[in-house]
Amino acid sequence: MRRWLRGWLPDARFLAVELGASVVSLALFCVILVLLPLMLITGGVLLLPQVVQVLHAWSDRARRRIGRRRGEDLPPLTRTLPRGATIDERLRYAFSRATARDALWLTVHAFPVMWLSLLTLALPLSAVNSLAVTWYWQFAPADDPVGSPYPVTSWELAWTMPLVALAYAVAALFLVPVVARLVAFVSAKLLATPQKSRLAARVDALTLSRAAALDAHAAELRRIERDLHDGAQNRLVNVVMMLGIAERAQETGGDVLEPLRRAQDAATDALAGLRRTVHDIYPPILDELGLEGALASLAGRSVVPCTLDAADVGRVPAAVESASYFVVAEALTNVNKYSAATRATVRVEREGELLLITVEDDGVGGAVERPGGGFAGIRRRVEAFEGTMDLSSPAGGPTILRTELPCGS
Repeated sequence: MRRWLRGWLPDARFLAVELGASVVSLALFCVILVLLPLMLITGGVLLLPQVVQVLHAWSDRARRRIGRRRGEDLPPLTRTLPRGATIDERLRYAFSRATARDALWLTVHAFPVMWLSLLTLALPLSAVNSLAVTWYWQFAPADDPVGSPYPVTSWELAWTMPLVALAYAVAALFLVPVVARLVAFVSAKLLATPQKSRLAARVDALTLSRAAALDAHAAELRRIERDLHDGAQNRLVNVVMMLGIAERAQETGGDVLEPLRRAQDAATDALAGLRRTVHDIYPPILDELGLEGALASLAGRSVVPCTLDAADVGRVPAAVESASYFVVAEALTNVNKYSAATRATVRVEREGELLLITVEDDGVGGAVERPGGGFAGIRRRVEAFEGTMDLSSPAGGPTILRTELPCGS
């Protein structure tokens, strides 16, 4: 009995949380119900997938909550709507099997769970009210007596209220844990993702990450080609021209030394450009100092004073180190050029199989992700590893860039 009582308060708290959450589920259910008729026009096609994204995020929160309650893993199913998706892709996303399962859970959560939780939590409140009726019944109007659960019009009836309160209390004592277990069980069954759906979602995620990797690879090749064309190639052309001038000067008895010097300078510049290009492909400093040392070098070269917190990160796969280096390098470049900040902070930490990178500055804010811009390049690099990027930059600052990169155990 004592063990039963110890678990009663957590059960009641769980039902209270589910009651509050079910109100949100009811509101979301009503929004989806309103949008469905709008599917006949373009607005519904555009809006419904966005609302479905909210539905998936809400059901994933429930998975985490119910998983903690039951002590089991209810993994969220990663569902993403591709950028620039066509109408057909948006419709397939909005009416997928995963959406149908989450919609079924939402319906159950918005109606049966809400009313069951409400009625169950009303039992202990009714017990308290029945005890109070014993005293305040006499202040009620004669034509509108207190009824709990029957009208109390005399002291004889009032003295029966403690027995009614006891009945409510006993019912609450047994029903709250039972209903809490029932709600958790039904929710877990509805939220559990079938193995087939998890595999399909994994395939979708791998397809998207492969596309992101190809985009990042293509963008990197274009950058290398541009750097070689605008830098080393032009300087090598200058070298050839200067050598040609020197050759003609030698044939005509003119000054050979000056063209040779200019050719040497152009060759030196071309070599420096080639070194920078090779450095940008994979910085040698990563091999020499590791990720922490390489990031310390970036922070030290930043025009805006930068603090680095990257203790105990250790070594991660070379590709992840390279991506992390360029994420921080690009983020600090944006800070130095556009933020008007007085200080910046780079935090790198490892949580299990994730490498978390946060770059924050106290600048003017207002940073946005534009196609072809620096933040878009960071997103491409991160998504190539099935990672995520989040940018927060309200007007007036601060600007916070967060990325998560899978790095293995």
